[in-house]
Amino acid sequence: MINKISPSIESALQGIQDGASIMIGGFGTAGIPNELIDGLIAHGAKDLTIINNNAGNGETGLAALLKAGRVKKLICSFPRQVDSHHFDHLYRTKKIVLELVPQGTLSERIRAAGAGIGAFFVQTAYGTELAKNPDGTQKETRLLDGKHYVLEAPIHADFALIKAEAGDRWGNLIYRKTARCFGPVMAMAAKTTIATVHEVVELGAFDPETVVTPGIFVSKIVKVERTITQGGGFKA
Repeated sequence: MINKISPSIESALQGIQDGASIMIGGFGTAGIPNELIDGLIAHGAKDLTIINNNAGNGETGLAALLKAGRVKKLICSFPRQVDSHHFDHLYRTKKIVLELVPQGTLSERIRAAGAGIGAFFVQTAYGTELAKNPDGTQKETRLLDGKHYVLEAPIHADFALIKAEAGDRWGNLIYRKTARCFGPVMAMAAKTTIATVHEVVELGAFDPETVVTPGIFVSKIVKVERTITQGGGFKA
């Protein structure tokens, strides 16, 4: 019987090793799997490569992982916000490596990994510093229909940590509003996907047309309580 429900955050994260590459879902503060990130800090894995949209906010979530000194490299689109002080400190003191990727390109590089695409050409970043590889070499470019393109490689990961709204024991997932963000493409691009859900439903409870992430892309799910914001609303 297929049952992907883990009894705890700790058990779900057991297989993460030092040096792992980990995609973490979320956009700003929406859709961040905070419980999984807190569990990762407690787990103790270090020298991690993190793929995320930004570089953490304030003192929680990804920012807390950065503060704990567990991240060796960050691949993201928006490393600078008014409250990204932990990343700022690490970067300025050369304690973290940054690979900056335009947001649309980041999403497509992740999607390409899940779709089995070897590489793709995109106009974004042509003629800029972002058209270089992390080692400083120039990425391949090509002139297509009179426009210049840059060749981009897919981004794969050992793990994806994502936040969903509900799931069943087969791992089928649905999301809540903007908490969906990078979750579906990250689930496809990682070898192992771990998702938190606020509700576990019976098999067959989902209309198949509403399932966003099929269970074939999900390895483990963990049920967590919903967080209530100071204003009394639900946190996405």
